[in-house]
Amino acid sequence: MEIEESFSGVYIIEDHIATENLKPSIKVYGEKLVDFEGKEYRIWDPRRSKLAAAILKGLKRFPFHEDSKVLYLGASAGTTPSHISDIARNSLVYCVEFSPRMMRELVDLCKVRENLIPILGDATKPKNYLNLVEKVDVLYCDVAQAKQSELFMDNMRLFLKPEGIGIITVKARSIDVTQNPKKIFREEESKLKTGGFRVLERVKLEPYEKDHMAFVCEFAF
Repeated sequence: MEIEESFSGVYIIEDHIATENLKPSIKVYGEKLVDFEGKEYRIWDPRRSKLAAAILKGLKRFPFHEDSKVLYLGASAGTTPSHISDIARNSLVYCVEFSPRMMRELVDLCKVRENLIPILGDATKPKNYLNLVEKVDVLYCDVAQAKQSELFMDNMRLFLKPEGIGIITVKARSIDVTQNPKKIFREEESKLKTGGFRVLERVKLEPYEKDHMAFVCEFAF
């Protein structure tokens, strides 16, 4: 078996991608653990994580590093945040989640992974957690609702460093089930550009996620 690093903190193990386990022997969502040359790796499931899907679909810009401060919108129970926690192991990942039920699971995860900071909050009202989150290097958004691009941009303006990178995974069916997803993706990209952001990359997430596209953005100025 050979392991090679594709991005900072992301490894290729045979046909899979993985991250080095920050908390050896502890699983988060039943993922497979692989031991190799004194280190333990967690297989990253692209059907459970849109960021993993984007990597496997050819994502070229991966802004996460061991010292990156990250704001994650729509953290749910923490599947993808846990892998970002492995990567940004010398920094903090602020995890915003709206659902109290999901937050309970997320809090349990954060007790084990100290670099994950749980925030029970509404991503459409970012000023409510303004005093809890510092400026970040990366803002990642996975919130399935009609105004997902708008809330993404609102949070970017408040929390993203000038040279930072934002990633949003747009779910077309959450915006309008009657419209062609391609049309919705064009409209959402137009919103981002009109809102003052430059779209650096776009990645379709099929077959892992139907009618989803990831956009990688930065400030246009």
